[in-house]
Amino acid sequence: MRPLTDQECKVFFEKLSKYIGENIKQLLERQDGKYCFRFHKDRVYYCKEQLMKKAGHISRDHLLSFGTCFGKFTKTGKFRLHVTALDFLAPYAKFKIWLKPNAEQQFLYGNHVMKAGLGRITEGTPQFQGVVIYSMSDLPLGFGVAAKSTQECRHADPMATIAFHQADIGEYLRNEEKIT
Repeated sequence: MRPLTDQECKVFFEKLSKYIGENIKQLLERQDGKYCFRFHKDRVYYCKEQLMKKAGHISRDHLLSFGTCFGKFTKTGKFRLHVTALDFLAPYAKFKIWLKPNAEQQFLYGNHVMKAGLGRITEGTPQFQGVVIYSMSDLPLGFGVAAKSTQECRHADPMATIAFHQADIGEYLRNEEKIT
């Protein structure tokens, strides 16, 4: 367990800012204490500083996990967010997409969001911006990347892809053994 290097910080915070913008500060300075991000075995964990200090007393070989896993770095140095970060991204998301009830299951099976399943979209969403996907009852289902801007969505045909799938809560069942 160690702090992120400058390059890792840059890549990680760029990825986070695509989804929550400047609200990253609110993740670190919360009312219930100070929180931090730590790197362990190619993964980035989000935890309270008190927990981080206690986890520091355990050897690296025996430490499996601590806090919440936000994602992992690939071999090429890119960062990939995990669905376990959804609970922390959803309240601070700048851009959101709501799905119709008949499109929720398709998204939860790992498919992209089509125009036919689009319920609402945040006004002013730019193309290739990170978005959090919600059900019409405001339950966060996952996150992705907007394939079209809000303006383009209005004139798109029903089978056009609106958002590219990144992660969803169905992964808890599909990839149970890989999620830490």
